[in-house]
Amino acid sequence: MRIRDPIHGTIPVSDSEKAVIDSRHYQRLRYVRQLGFGDLAFPGATHTRHIHSLGAMHVASRVFQAVAARSSLPEDVRERFCAAVRLAVLCHDLGHMPLSHASERIAPRRSLLRLPGWLDAVAEGEQATHEDFTAKILLDSSLTPIIEREFGGRGITPMAAVALITGARPPRDPGFTWQGVDWTPLLRAIVSGELDADRMDYLLRDSFYTGVNYGRYDMDWIINNLNPAVKDGRAYLALSRAAAFAFEDFLLSRYHMFVSVYLHHTSVSFDYMLRRYYEESPGEFEIPSDPEAFLLCDDAALWYTLRRSRNKWAERISTRTGFKLLAQFTERDAGYDLDVLRSALVTSGYEHYVVESVNALSKYTSGPKGSGPSLYIIDASTGRLTEVARYTALYQRYSGAVRLSRLYVRPDQADAAHELMGRLLGQTVQP
Repeated sequence: MRIRDPIHGTIPVSDSEKAVIDSRHYQRLRYVRQLGFGDLAFPGATHTRHIHSLGAMHVASRVFQAVAARSSLPEDVRERFCAAVRLAVLCHDLGHMPLSHASERIAPRRSLLRLPGWLDAVAEGEQATHEDFTAKILLDSSLTPIIEREFGGRGITPMAAVALITGARPPRDPGFTWQGVDWTPLLRAIVSGELDADRMDYLLRDSFYTGVNYGRYDMDWIINNLNPAVKDGRAYLALSRAAAFAFEDFLLSRYHMFVSVYLHHTSVSFDYMLRRYYEESPGEFEIPSDPEAFLLCDDAALWYTLRRSRNKWAERISTRTGFKLLAQFTERDAGYDLDVLRSALVTSGYEHYVVESVNALSKYTSGPKGSGPSLYIIDASTGRLTEVARYTALYQRYSGAVRLSRLYVRPDQADAAHELMGRLLGQTVQP
């Protein structure tokens, strides 16, 4: 099967991958938008995790093939490793909840998913995450026998795919070792690392559908300069020094997309209102722990619930009457004292709320304990490896968290509140 994609052109799909794509669990992603409330700020941003996952799978294939071409892996091993990486990336978003990350705050307790104990090492808390749901779907759902049937003959198991997605060490060898070298770190880096297929696709795709240019970078040059690097019996992903500047451009693109798109003040405001809805109307919409019930848990189901709800936040969301942005600033902006601004609004009787956005740009700096960095810079002439965090100063600058403080006010009070802010700050504050 071939799929036409506006970002990557033609995406070839194998019969085994088609069986996964045709499954109900994968088809659910047609109804989960990639950017949640993003289309309220960028009307073109209606693309879904369905097409993103297909694009990321295609990128993963390109990355692995470029790396494998610089290795001594035999053809049959290359085919198996590539198929495993493509499967893991294709399935990496299966557990995403309605409106993407916005609904994870009402996910059930992780214990209700009854995941195997070997995944406890990568657990992030008592509440289930989308990665927990992804693992559950792969290991214990109607999709599991499909993967076993389609990929088992090549020694690729659902457990192996989950290991690549989560970084957890499975109880049985996933089969990624050849001639004494463990290729797991490199394969894991393609699935989830500093320069992974997920990010490489979503930056270009989100930039295209939102109509902004900030997410563009030189993907071809980066891929053509990726190498395998063996260290202490393990294979790692390494980028040639010649492409270090392209990686820095990739970092800048990611940073600018966070500031301009992913943390856009409209999306952030509606995320907050959704959280207030969940807090004030508990149980009105729930995320089921059963993977088969989860099939009906998508954006359409949540929007249906919001439109029928009598909760004031649900009504605001469904009628697109959010609060107005009054002020926004970072820790670098001078003259803003959040406590003073909030106190003035309270005293004047203005209905408002504050949203503090903190989003980490670098989530996979070192990966699970003992796995090593997910990306090295390699000197092709000497083979010397340097961790990317130590090689480029831009990494230190842009690998940290993006922090934004925002103050929102009820729409009918916005003009008067702006005047108040202007008096407090000695100037007119513009949103």
